[in-house]
Amino acid sequence: MQAIDVLSFGMGDIGSLNRPVMLVGLEGWFDVASAATQAVNAFTSADHAVVVGSIDPDPFYDFTQQRPHVTIDDDVREIVWPTNEFVLQRSGPTPAGGSARRDVIGLIGVEPHLNWRTYVDAIITVAVAMGCEAVVTVGSAAEALPHTRTPPVTGSTATAGLASRLGLSQPSYQGITGVAGVLNAELEARDIPSISLRVGIPHYLMNAEHPMAAAALVGHLGHVLDVPTSEWMNGDISNQIDSWREVHDEITVNDDQLRMYVRMLEAEFDRRSEAQIPTADDLGDQFEEFLKDQRND
Repeated sequence: MQAIDVLSFGMGDIGSLNRPVMLVGLEGWFDVASAATQAVNAFTSADHAVVVGSIDPDPFYDFTQQRPHVTIDDDVREIVWPTNEFVLQRSGPTPAGGSARRDVIGLIGVEPHLNWRTYVDAIITVAVAMGCEAVVTVGSAAEALPHTRTPPVTGSTATAGLASRLGLSQPSYQGITGVAGVLNAELEARDIPSISLRVGIPHYLMNAEHPMAAAALVGHLGHVLDVPTSEWMNGDISNQIDSWREVHDEITVNDDQLRMYVRMLEAEFDRRSEAQIPTADDLGDQFEEFLKDQRND
């Protein structure tokens, strides 16, 4: 099976793109509390976003685990399968006196069960065809963090120039991995610049949403890529953060041991430096300089 066999993809009449970057967020193992997919969606949910491709779900899923859904609309019965769509978000108007903002191609999908290499090849095929200057994978993972603090965004890259320019670590994790890990390894093998960003989710929140974590990812990505985030950050995200904070507080209020544990996490968090990677503004400037150097080589 080849990547091209599972892709429905065409450039159509979209014209030339402005310094595009691909963002990848996949539901599943590396998307705790859906923070990663919410962050990618923030960059691809404006009215003028357009779907430019999709990956056929049939070869990649065990449908006894990832079951399709049945919907009925106007008496029409439809089966909804797991979707993996590439969405192009144009940069919009150029800010006064500034350079044109970059375009974003977002992939919001579902981590597959089968044929990971073909799935990864399909992603890279689209990234290369659309001239993406870099690929950024976005994730969220359970960590020992308190829900009362804004979670830090951490990152790594196997691209030596980016690691030294952005002050990011090179990947050092060893152990089981997800599709994002396989994708980043393959991007490294093909000399395609890539960054992996993740945000922590307090592990004791179980399956509760954590919009504060999604907002942290969105804010960081917005600065790094210098692109607008549709209306996501300007809408009701503050209300969502407040509402879910109440839910999170209720989880701990009647549990003395958990409440003491959260206080311990708060003390540890406050002792550490909150900036585990450079500030979003510094990172964005350095990212632009790196990609500019790549274009000029």
